[in-house]
Amino acid sequence: MSRSRQPPLVTGISPNEGISWTKVTIRGENLGTGPTDLIGLTICGHNCLLTAEWMSASKIVCRVGQAKNDKGDIIVTTKSGGKGTSTVSFKLLKPEKIGILDQSAVWVDEMNYYDMRTDRNKGIPPLSLRPANPLGIEIEKGKFPPKDLETLFHGMSADFTSENFSAAWYLIENHSSTSFEQLKMAVSNLKKQANKKNEGSLAYVKGGLSTFFEAQDALSAIHQKLEADGTEKVEGSMTQKLENVLNRASNTADTLFQEVLGRKDKADSTRNALNVLQRFKFLFNLPLNIERNIQKGDYDVVINDYEKAKSLFGKTEVQVFKKYYAEVETRIEDLRELLLDKLLETPSTLHDQKRYIRYLSDLHADGDPSWQCIGAQHKWILQLMHSCKESYVKDLKSSTVLHSPMLELDNDMRPSAMIHLSQTASLKRASSFQSGRDDTWRYKAPHRVAFVEKLTKLVLSQLPNFWKLWISYVNGSLFSETAEKSGQMERSKNARQRQHDFKKMIQEVMYSLVKLIRGALLPFSLKEGELRQYGGWEMKSELSGQWLTHVIQTVRLTYESLTALEIPNDLLQNIQDLILDLRVRCIMITLQHSAEDIKRLAEKEDWIVDNEGLTSLPSQFEQCIVHSLQSLRGVLECKPGETSVFQQPKTQEEVCQLSINIMQVFIYCLEQLSTKPDGDIDTTHLSVDVSSPDLFGSIHEDFSLSSVSMASLKELDQRLFENYIELKADPIVGSLEPGIYAGYFDWKDCLTPTGVRNYLKEALVNIIAVHAEVFTISKELVPRVLSKIVEAVSEELSRLMQCVSSFSKNGALQARLEICALRDTVAVYLTPESKSSFKQALEALPQLSSGADKKLLEELLNKFKSRMHLQLTCFQSSPSPMLKT
Repeated sequence: MSRSRQPPLVTGISPNEGISWTKVTIRGENLGTGPTDLIGLTICGHNCLLTAEWMSASKIVCRVGQAKNDKGDIIVTTKSGGKGTSTVSFKLLKPEKIGILDQSAVWVDEMNYYDMRTDRNKGIPPLSLRPANPLGIEIEKGKFPPKDLETLFHGMSADFTSENFSAAWYLIENHSSTSFEQLKMAVSNLKKQANKKNEGSLAYVKGGLSTFFEAQDALSAIHQKLEADGTEKVEGSMTQKLENVLNRASNTADTLFQEVLGRKDKADSTRNALNVLQRFKFLFNLPLNIERNIQKGDYDVVINDYEKAKSLFGKTEVQVFKKYYAEVETRIEDLRELLLDKLLETPSTLHDQKRYIRYLSDLHADGDPSWQCIGAQHKWILQLMHSCKESYVKDLKSSTVLHSPMLELDNDMRPSAMIHLSQTASLKRASSFQSGRDDTWRYKAPHRVAFVEKLTKLVLSQLPNFWKLWISYVNGSLFSETAEKSGQMERSKNARQRQHDFKKMIQEVMYSLVKLIRGALLPFSLKEGELRQYGGWEMKSELSGQWLTHVIQTVRLTYESLTALEIPNDLLQNIQDLILDLRVRCIMITLQHSAEDIKRLAEKEDWIVDNEGLTSLPSQFEQCIVHSLQSLRGVLECKPGETSVFQQPKTQEEVCQLSINIMQVFIYCLEQLSTKPDGDIDTTHLSVDVSSPDLFGSIHEDFSLSSVSMASLKELDQRLFENYIELKADPIVGSLEPGIYAGYFDWKDCLTPTGVRNYLKEALVNIIAVHAEVFTISKELVPRVLSKIVEAVSEELSRLMQCVSSFSKNGALQARLEICALRDTVAVYLTPESKSSFKQALEALPQLSSGADKKLLEELLNKFKSRMHLQLTCFQSSPSPMLKT
């Protein structure tokens, strides 16, 4: 990947040589965009980043470290440009240590020498400051045993600082394999060191030459004064004069060196002050640095600086340090308060919560901030849940166009609504609870359904982080990734003791979730006090079964998502109970609404008969029932952990009663359609019965649904059949008596029969019309209907015959002709009752005495059947088995 800036280039360094810890100024190009961009600085191979101070992109100030090489490049590395190059080099000089007995032209403190970089607690003796390799060539230890050398050079030593130093022993021990050329080089080095020592004395004299001149002038002035005093004749002893001379000399010396000594004291005090400021500038700058880093949000830097200052100055007795450290503590306390406020701020992410808790833990904040955060998140979730309810209730009351709770799902809407939540992934696949529908769905859904959607999404968006925060609190990862520190382990121990309190928090969240959903959908399941807190909905009507099914799927997926968080099942039992109650309620509402739909089927009857003789009403009834059962399939199915909706006897009884009610409503529709004209059909009074589960409370519990329904259907069938028979048979039966006696017919005085009279033909035609009407609707009903019609006609004919006081010969023959003609014509529809009626009618007639009468009767019957053959054909077909009545 290409970098945005050119690599650093060092073009100059000042000074270009010096000993270790020399302060140098590095100049060049692209030396970084800021202090944080500078990530590497080496001089002669030594890392100098700790002492580096970035000034600008062309200037860096640092101190040279204890380098390994005598000469090397200056390499700068930045984030933006990478590793750089150098066109110059730095030469590292070996420092010359000044011992306490060495001559020097500068002021040297008379104290033990301490190496502050290697060992701060051990003093180095002056003799050890002498060179370890006086010859200046590489030392090569020989293989001669030390004991043999001691024996060979008895009383001598290889230590060149010893009075008994033996050069031979030293050469054998350290340069046994050194070449002659190298030894000659060593001699040259020794000569240079001797000359340098002599030059050093001379340099000492040259460096202090001005001091010698000032001292010489002072001594000359003293000498002149002494000579002047010696010429005076002053009384007194020589001792007194000498004391006076010495006092004057002392005063003169003080006058001469007062300015020099004063400048030295002032320089020493300034130097000491600067050393203190330089050495402890970290503490003096720390309050300001803390404030700057807090403003930038670099809390890690603040904590590291605070820990460092605490370890260095936490127990100091120096008043200046105590003052600045107290200021640091004040800033840190403000930081604790700031971090605690940010921790308890809502909403916030789990990452930020963990970060602030670790900051407070590192700052040793009082109390238990992590538990305070858990408590604040718990209150925040509850507040969001109740605010969600209040928002939807307020919107419902203030909306000018209210959504109808009985809103039916559109054809295009129903599938998406039913499969919406099935497309939602659980928390194992996605922590969010998202919908596959567009936002237009929310405008079509009732307020309470949209509220349940919003409420469950809210809980599933907040509870996972809340649960993970608790898990992190228990295992100690809130304080440290390993949780190995004693203080953090102690907090983890406290966390285990607070498990009961956290369990109550989860229970309260689950309790509120369930109660809020119950308040919106099942208000009758709440107490009066709970309704005031969790209810408040204006429910003018019930939700439809489709919306309740959708809500059940929403709550089911909410349960699955919460189970994926490994929340204990006992904390989720309230949700399972809610799902069971919603399933039962959905079944009840669906059955009630199905009854309402079936009740209105009578208004949709078009009376168009199909090939099987059926209208659209039975098909519509079947479709309504099938649709209801299909919508309840998912509700009746038991998901993992759920129980059957029919486990309670009360539920079984109510479902049974509602199912019976559906059949009764359909039966009533059939009755209304069959007994009243189209304009007189009234089904509005059924609405009360449909919604009442006690409509059939008097039915014995042992009666099954099928037996009750079949009994009701048979009762309706019988009632409709009797009404139809009465409607069709009465006109035929009523026409018999007027037809018989038309034209003042008299059985006692009548002519010889010539054929069947018209009244009987008219009755047969009317029976044929009923046959045609029934046959058009249902062929199977023809025997059942005609058998009853024939029974009514035969019974009436028998009654009329029995009412005749006497018959003439011709009257008896005419009556027998007509009775036999009717009996033979409808013979296929005769029942025991009709046969008995015909028998009684014939028995009421006089018997035929002559064969001529019998022959005439037979001829007239054949003549009648022959002439009405076409009309009587419908009575000659093989009838289906008669239905039981």
